[in-house]
Amino acid sequence: MTVLRCPTCQRQFDSQRSDARPFCSDRCRLIDLGRWLGEEIGVPLEPEDRGPEPPPRVTPPRPDS
Repeated sequence: MTVLRCPTCQRQFDSQRSDARPFCSDRCRLIDLGRWLGEEIGVPLEPEDRGPEPPPRVTPPRPDS
């Protein structure tokens, strides 16, 4: 018997008796899915390392005509 804690309701349950692992029930699994789809939770994005930024482009002044 392996006892886990449900990430949704925090209840302890026997993982061998649950078809909804790592959740204790289908209800908790669907609650978690709704949080992902509603963007309440998500994977944090880290900015890409693109190297140093190029210097700003400077446009030469136009001669007056």
